[in-house]
Formats: sequence, structure tokens, C-alpha cells
Amino acid sequence: MAVLRLANQTAIAMAQLRWHRGLLVAGHGVASGRASDSPYPAGTIALQQPHFARLGLDLGDCHPGTLNLGFPGATWRFSEPAFHVDQLAWTHLHPPETFSFWPCRLRLPDQPTERAGWIYWPHPDTKERHFQAPDRLEILAPWIDGLSPGIGLELGVDGRHCRLVQSARLKARLLEFLKFRVLAAQEQFFTGLGPADQPLQVATNLRAWLAEVNWREALDLSDADLLATLEAARHLYVN
Repeated sequence: MAVLRLANQTAIAMAQLRWHRGLLVAGHGVASGRASDSPYPAGTIALQQPHFARLGLDLGDCHPGTLNLGFPGATWRFSEPAFHVDQLAWTHLHPPETFSFWPCRLRLPDQPTERAGWIYWPHPDTKERHFQAPDRLEILAPWIDGLSPGIGLELGVDGRHCRLVQSARLKARLLEFLKFRVLAAQEQFFTGLGPADQPLQVATNLRAWLAEVNWREALDLSDADLLATLEAARHLYVN
């Protein structure tokens, strides 16, 4: 059974609006039904829209297809969706899926006109196929003339709930942050985080320490990125 949860954030407060430039890329063609081998000739969005509307999310002004925006070298971190649907049975051709939505705004670079839309996120753990790369987002919005792959688009999001993480840059900053602490404590810095053969515990303890020293920005990194940065610090700074 699908359950819809509604958060009080259907509009983005201007004070929280953050703009990020993405690149329009070609999608799978399944959301719109354009793909010749798609099992959904009408497109998945057209099939899902009535279910979302029944549950309280009206996407009637959106084009029945997604804009696919790429943000090379980055990943997204989301929290507290405006709309969330658990285990929606929208077709007999696929098991029930879970969806989350966040309000967003779109504009072409150097143009003042903004269009309201939605970040559309089918949860990867409930999908069987047509997965998206971690640096890509699917956007639902009214039709925009003149768009084609390769065009830049600016995406406005609520920075409290949608954060773009430049992992390589953030890892470099964390490595520099760790430098003098590791130089001072040497191997004791690492043993204080837990046994090396328990990486999950080490990552958990590192997150707790980063929060304690108020360097929370690094908490957006994955456990794998945190552990890789920690190992780089050991290699560079332990005598």
C-alpha cells in the first residue's frame, strides 16, 4: 500500500535557494516513452501521474517526461522530501517503487525567466533497471522550447534539503584539515578511531569526531570517501 507523506516545503524560501549549473544529457527515453525498446509506450511518467495525483501530488502542468541534468564529478545528498510515496504499485510490469520529490526551479543561463519543477527520484533500491549515474538528476517541469543535450541549465534548490557535493574537492579539503592533527598525534589519531579491521566503526567514529569539531561539511562524504581520505592522511603524514 502506498503512503504519501507531505513536508511543509512545497515552495522554496528565497533565503534557502541555491543555484547549481548542470548539463542537459540524453536519458533512457523510458520516462517519456521515446525509447523503441521500452515496455511502457506511453512513458512511465504518464502512467505514474494519475497515482501521484490520487495521493495529493498534482503534476498536471509538467511535461510527461524527465529532463536529465548532469553535474560531472559531483553527487547529491537529499533529506526531508516534500512528497514521498512508499511502495507504489503503478504497473504490473515492475515491482512497487518508492518515490521522493523536492521542489526546484529551472532557468537558462543569463535568462531571468524561472520555471517551477520537481526533482523526481525513484529510489534506486526499488528499481530493477534504467539506473541513473550518481551525478545525474531527473527533473519534471513544464515543456521548455529549444532544449537539447549539451545545453546548460541552472537548477535552483532548497539548500537545506538538496546539497550538491563536489566529492573530490571536499576530500582534498578534509585531507588538509586532518594534516596537522595527524602530524601531532601520528598513529594514535587512527587507533583512536577504532580497529582497522572494522572500517564501518572507524567511519562512524570519524563522523562523530567531525561533528564534535564542527567540520560537518565533510559528513556529506560517503563512508568509502571518508575512509579513503583517512588512509591518504596516514600515508602522507605518519612518519
